[in-house]
Amino acid sequence: MLSSVCELAPSKLNLSLKVLEKRNDGFHNIESIFQKIRLFDKLTVSRSLTAGCSLHVHGMVLPAENTVQKAYSLFAEVAKIQEGITVDLVKHIPSGAGMGGGSSDAAALLRALNSLFSANVPQSELLRIAEQIGSDVPFFLYGDCAVVSGRGENVRSIKGRKDLYFVIICPPVHSSTKEAYALVDEWNMDNSISKEDWSLLEDLEDVYNKPVCEWNFDNSFTQPLVNKYPKIKEALTAIIATGADFANMTGSGSAVFGVFEAQEKAQDAYNKLASCFNRCYLCDAF
Repeated sequence: MLSSVCELAPSKLNLSLKVLEKRNDGFHNIESIFQKIRLFDKLTVSRSLTAGCSLHVHGMVLPAENTVQKAYSLFAEVAKIQEGITVDLVKHIPSGAGMGGGSSDAAALLRALNSLFSANVPQSELLRIAEQIGSDVPFFLYGDCAVVSGRGENVRSIKGRKDLYFVIICPPVHSSTKEAYALVDEWNMDNSISKEDWSLLEDLEDVYNKPVCEWNFDNSFTQPLVNKYPKIKEALTAIIATGADFANMTGSGSAVFGVFEAQEKAQDAYNKLASCFNRCYLCDAF
């Protein structure tokens, strides 16, 4: 019987993110390419004699209601687990950056619990739990790259590229997801966007496999957020100036990233940017 399990929770970038109409349930449909990258949180999950989930977080303060606590509660209910756990969570993924830290932590805990308690909860049930936790959580139960649509529940894994290197800047800006979607809705009312500006959902994988300099990916959040927050514009402009093959914002912000096919170019860009921006990261594809 296992007494503890360790899980890595990778972060993600939205290489493309199109926000569609608002659904009847209040959520928006999206069309996106999700890419896992090698910037991780680490969870150590141990059995406990005390009921419930005791969470100890290093590197960040989380609210009392968080994705890890929710994941434990939903999994325990499904798997009929009464035993408590202790979770030591070491945070490296920036918060409020659009990099999926909270979602990935929840998915990592689901995997850890399934292993720790030999619960044998099937993938289909884990995905159902994940959907209840958050829109991005299902993706993190799949492979390293995927085409994602719907609210986030429709995930089609694709073969991830191993020749991609990412330089990421997290500017000192906090924009809630709710605010970001409101800005997109307002922007879309005031600006007409041609369908030709976006790759079709069925073409996203093909575009992903083209040379990065030929990507026509975009992010619906970028222009509205850049217009409101000069710090995001400053960071994105700085990445573009390094000669990135592609650059944009991830998720609903505020992190921005550059993609490089040459590792040396990525390293040079990181060396330049890290001296100007406090939260700057160099990562490769997961």
